[in-house]
Amino acid sequence: MSLVISKDGETEKFSERLLLLLLAVIQFAVIVDFLIVMPLGPQYMRVFGITPSQFGLMVSAYAISAGISGITAGLFLDRIDRRPALLWLFLGFSVGTLLCGLAPTYHLLVAARFVAGAFGGVSGALILAIVGDVIPEQRRGAAMGMVMSSFSVAQICGVPLGLLLATNLSWHVPFFALAGLCAIVLIVAMLIMPSLTGHMHHAHGHHPVTRLIAVLSHKDHQMAFVFMAVLTGMGFLVFPYLTAYMVGNVGLTEHQLPLIYLFGGAFTIFSMNIIGRWADHAGKLRVFTFMSFLAVIPILTLTNLPRVPLVFAIATSTAMMICMSGRMVPAMAMMTGSIEARYRGGFMSINSSVQQFSSGIAAFISGQIIRQSPGGEIKRFGWVGLLSVACALTCIYLAGFLKSPKGGAAVVAPVAVEA
Repeated sequence: MSLVISKDGETEKFSERLLLLLLAVIQFAVIVDFLIVMPLGPQYMRVFGITPSQFGLMVSAYAISAGISGITAGLFLDRIDRRPALLWLFLGFSVGTLLCGLAPTYHLLVAARFVAGAFGGVSGALILAIVGDVIPEQRRGAAMGMVMSSFSVAQICGVPLGLLLATNLSWHVPFFALAGLCAIVLIVAMLIMPSLTGHMHHAHGHHPVTRLIAVLSHKDHQMAFVFMAVLTGMGFLVFPYLTAYMVGNVGLTEHQLPLIYLFGGAFTIFSMNIIGRWADHAGKLRVFTFMSFLAVIPILTLTNLPRVPLVFAIATSTAMMICMSGRMVPAMAMMTGSIEARYRGGFMSINSSVQQFSSGIAAFISGQIIRQSPGGEIKRFGWVGLLSVACALTCIYLAGFLKSPKGGAAVVAPVAVEA
């Protein structure tokens, strides 16, 4: 059986939505695998008898591996069909997730996290490249909103369920459950994932290193990398220490912390799709600029928040998550639209590395600024908020340099979806 994505008609809508749903589910699995480790820190430290710094190494192993593999994958992603590339990457990620569940010791768990990151990070980049290839520019904002809403679903469903399994059974169980989900998704992907080769027309005949240098040396690409580094750093200056500030300064208990992610995820799953459609109609740069200015309010409020009622604290954190995620939807749509299709896979792979490295650098810088009092209060978090606002304003300036390349429109030719 085959379905054809034509330029108009119900067949196109059904096929596009089916493909986007598949990509969103794969993205969901990758995000849950990345997020689930952080809230399980106390359990890991108790079971393995490790220090907080050793736990930090376990968390950073994923990001470091994803950053390195992203650069490596940039050598070949634009030379092969998107279908086998995504299937093999997701298979490697699934194996890495299973190894995390099977790991009996701390060192083997760190190694398993390294494997999962090597495949998971590139899978996320390739998903965004596929959206840029298949979805026309006029609908790309809504498509990005749908795929990126998987982050919200992971917050409100995946992470709480994983914590429940880990608390009542064992820390191994969430990884086994996720590996089982990955196996099912992989089978479905093999059945419905279309062959995507439109980006390969100009890929052959060029040495991979030459193509990588071409991606890195292009001025528009360099500006896009800088833009994404600042955009990612803006969020990771604040988010890694959000829970510590909420407990130490605002007065929330550790049992109340899941409410932050539950409400934030619940609202952003709707807001990201609404903002995506809005960006398609009103203009992606205009919507990105508006959401970036709007984000200044909750950032400054949250990073200087005193002891307040629980409802106000949750409302403030939810507003910040809505604004932060609302910037990413038009930003990623502009990003994918600014890269020629023949370079998009390699670019998005390298861009994934830029995001991983910039998030780690931002968290490190923020950690050097803040201080913790003997009573557990976080000091200088307001300084971090000001730095995050400066990044937001810088992003507005940098976004103006993102432009569509000549001949770089999304692939809109009919695509066969075989099952």
